[in-house]
Amino acid sequence: MRKIIFSLLLLTSVFLSAQETGSIAGTLTDTEMNNEPLPFANVVIKGTTKGTTSDFDGLYEIGNLEPGTYTVIFSFLGYETVEIPNVKVEAKKVSTINVPMATTGVALEGVTVTTIARKDSETALLIDQKKAIEIKESIGAVELGKIGVSDVASATTKISGVSSSEATGDVFVRGLGDRYLSTTLNGLTVPSDDVEKKNIDLSLFPTRVIRNVSISKTYAAQSSADQSSGTINISSRELVGSSELGANLSTGINSNVAKSGVYDNFKISPNQSDVTFGFYNSNKTIQQQITQQGWNTRTQENPMDYSFSMIAGKRIKDKLSIFFTGSHSRSYEFQKGLFRQYRSNFVDDTITDATTYSNKIVNTALLDMTFLANDKNKIKSSTFFVNKISESVFEGGRNGEATIFEETAPSEGLFQFVRDQNTKQTRLLVTQLMGSHGIGDNNTLKWAGGYNILNADEPNRIRNEVNWDPNNVEPDFDVQLGRNGGFQQRKSSQFIEDIEYNGYIKDVLDIIKDEDNAKTFKVELGVSYRNKKRDFSSEFVGVEETSTNAVNPSSIDNIGSIFQQSNFDSGLLELNLLGSNANDERKDIYTGELESKAAFADFNVGLEKWNFNAGLRFQKDGIKVKYDIGNLFPREGESFQEYNNLYPSLNIKYSLNELHALRLAVSKTLTLPEFKEVSPFEYVSPTSQVIRGNVDLRASKNLNYDIKWEYFPSPTQLISASIFYKDISDPINKVRDRGSAGVFSYFNSAEKAEVFGLEAETKVDLIKPTINEEDGTPSGQNLNMVFNATRMWHSQDLKEIYKDDGTLLRTFRYKGIEKTDLQGASDWIFNTSLNYNTIGKNPFSASLNANYASDKIYALGVPTDQSNRDIFYDDAIIEKGFVVLNAVISKIIAKKWKITLVGKNLLNPEIEQTQRILKNVAEIASDPTANRIEVDETVSSYTTGVGLSLGLSYRF
Repeated sequence: MRKIIFSLLLLTSVFLSAQETGSIAGTLTDTEMNNEPLPFANVVIKGTTKGTTSDFDGLYEIGNLEPGTYTVIFSFLGYETVEIPNVKVEAKKVSTINVPMATTGVALEGVTVTTIARKDSETALLIDQKKAIEIKESIGAVELGKIGVSDVASATTKISGVSSSEATGDVFVRGLGDRYLSTTLNGLTVPSDDVEKKNIDLSLFPTRVIRNVSISKTYAAQSSADQSSGTINISSRELVGSSELGANLSTGINSNVAKSGVYDNFKISPNQSDVTFGFYNSNKTIQQQITQQGWNTRTQENPMDYSFSMIAGKRIKDKLSIFFTGSHSRSYEFQKGLFRQYRSNFVDDTITDATTYSNKIVNTALLDMTFLANDKNKIKSSTFFVNKISESVFEGGRNGEATIFEETAPSEGLFQFVRDQNTKQTRLLVTQLMGSHGIGDNNTLKWAGGYNILNADEPNRIRNEVNWDPNNVEPDFDVQLGRNGGFQQRKSSQFIEDIEYNGYIKDVLDIIKDEDNAKTFKVELGVSYRNKKRDFSSEFVGVEETSTNAVNPSSIDNIGSIFQQSNFDSGLLELNLLGSNANDERKDIYTGELESKAAFADFNVGLEKWNFNAGLRFQKDGIKVKYDIGNLFPREGESFQEYNNLYPSLNIKYSLNELHALRLAVSKTLTLPEFKEVSPFEYVSPTSQVIRGNVDLRASKNLNYDIKWEYFPSPTQLISASIFYKDISDPINKVRDRGSAGVFSYFNSAEKAEVFGLEAETKVDLIKPTINEEDGTPSGQNLNMVFNATRMWHSQDLKEIYKDDGTLLRTFRYKGIEKTDLQGASDWIFNTSLNYNTIGKNPFSASLNANYASDKIYALGVPTDQSNRDIFYDDAIIEKGFVVLNAVISKIIAKKWKITLVGKNLLNPEIEQTQRILKNVAEIASDPTANRIEVDETVSSYTTGVGLSLGLSYRF
């Protein structure tokens, strides 16, 4: 199959290149208002019907211009018309004209034309996509503002082939999830904020701090080889124009939170008393908090969402620009549904009222300083800070129907009640310094260095599991503490610190730069380095009765009443601590270090309609994890892996004509396991599901093939189609661990995985504004539609592992299944948006956008008894597909005010996971001829609610 597809790709590569057009862009400012941005001014090419209007930030761009010299006319009602002659447009470049507009005219000698690259408008990004050698797609701040997207995680799902998992929060590109992706900020890696993930939570980046988000779906040698589906790069904002100052305030509510009985009884944890403006601080140890801090929930008054943000920027003497933006927000969600867990086709746990109250406080800040010494030397500093407090209060069994397998049976008249209160704090500081220096006319030196520090902590997690009689048959023993295990009443903490240094230096040589004859030869040579170190610790402090029913809470809403010092002093209760580690601490710990060194060479050759880009990267990766975990014997251990490989890449582009291009990409990459995937620490979820690392996990090797056709009918429109294929050796999957209730782990559970897919995308203008041929003034309305669809076929061959003597050691096959789908991959993905706006003074805009990803595997199935794998197994858990529909309406009021109404998740679909269960397993076990009946059972379901918010912004 691989050879056939490779041959097909090589044969098709004879059709590939680049467009030879340029564009004019810039910023219009209002001299009557202290050079503030001037929105909705008219910009037109004299003698043509080509034109545009400036946006809310005074930005404009006219693209798809043939190389040549033009006269540009700038006009606005009540202001003097400015006419700039002799504007030179060059192929593949953006000529920038920044114009101050005034009622008394503008001196032309004060207007300069320079060449820059705009990175936030739809037109600029389409031009960038058209010029790029690799296959990539981007979405910018301008478009995101139109469709009401608030963060990067949501932004990525508007790109073709991209979906997200509601269960895990993972972003999937072409069916490959978290571990197959790479995330960078301004081209440098950023650490994950979650022990369970490789990539940082993209929702931590509000769209207010970004210029654009791009996904390079093919590999190039300048990037880390630790990827397969692509690299998500976030470009941070910098100052546009001479100055900026503005503020935004919004408020809203979630429909689930607004319900009666929830809004007036929204539960938060006692940890909130230690939180100030989103920052957690407590000087008490976990042992001290057993008796010195409460265990009972509290009630939040008026759980309304709100956010506040501001932006400010100033350009100093045309050399130094400073830009700052900061925000503070709080949001609330409520979920109620079903949770059920099966083991060996028998139900273990059932919670029919699984309820989660969650709230989140996020503070963000971005400081950008850019120094432009001249047109050849630029130094940029970018510092990003985020502090997030996210809290969840999970309850199950309040309705008197919950059963937990490890506790007493319902036949004894007792049911279970479970409450988990968890506070997570993430503090991330990313600081970057980068530069570009022209050394002569044909040599550019580029460099960047970054320092990241991350603290991702769970400073105090509170857990209670009790048996209770909802009918009050025995009032004296209505609530009884859980009887099995020493940590069912516990407080625990978890601390993670990641420190990372990264950087690169590369030299770009334009050996042949004859663009007029379309002959170019460029070489990039460089090195890169990354070092990330993690310190992890986890502490559990449990509370046990010295004898059954030694002390009983008065109710499930006052479980904390018994955790008094007097009950410990009298011997009714006692502490249960983890065993001591090698440092004589009552903790589980591990340390991890990732070191990646690389050298790369990239060669780009342009021959008229052809463009060839070939790269080679040598990358040396070392992963070392040392652990000291109490649930193991021996509890101490070490995992070390090293990979030294060459990673080639080939990208070819052929221009059929000015509007059409074909592309081919072939590459080899690697997928490294993460620290948490190779450390055997067990992380326990609120529903007692456990995720455990696997020290035997190894990296996957990937071969990637792509063909793409692109058609750009205008500067704002795109039609494209692509074919891709991926061959993955030893894919890593999340799998139920054999014979372990509720335990998931990571395995190279297949020999090989294959993904074959088709993508189609279109951006079409349905209604265009009318252009006045005399003065180029646009009027009327604009309506455009974005639609993309992806169809994938994917499978992997499940492994059987044998000892040297031929004895079966482990199998991932069950009930005759030797192949299965790839974890996280949907067969179908659809994204679409419909965007409308009026042209002229105080415009109105509206957008409706939706996305859908069909069913996907959340976790692979596994046999629980290898000798009876056709009967005793846990089948795969499937996350069902659903539609997400969002809308945004905005209106400019009195030029400087903007009001915005946003509706999120308007359909409020049920988020459901199912599992196929063998119903008559006991009968089949005794009689193999018995009828085999399988049914799909819901193992998790809930809704997240509709989010409505109203925002008001003002530009000073």
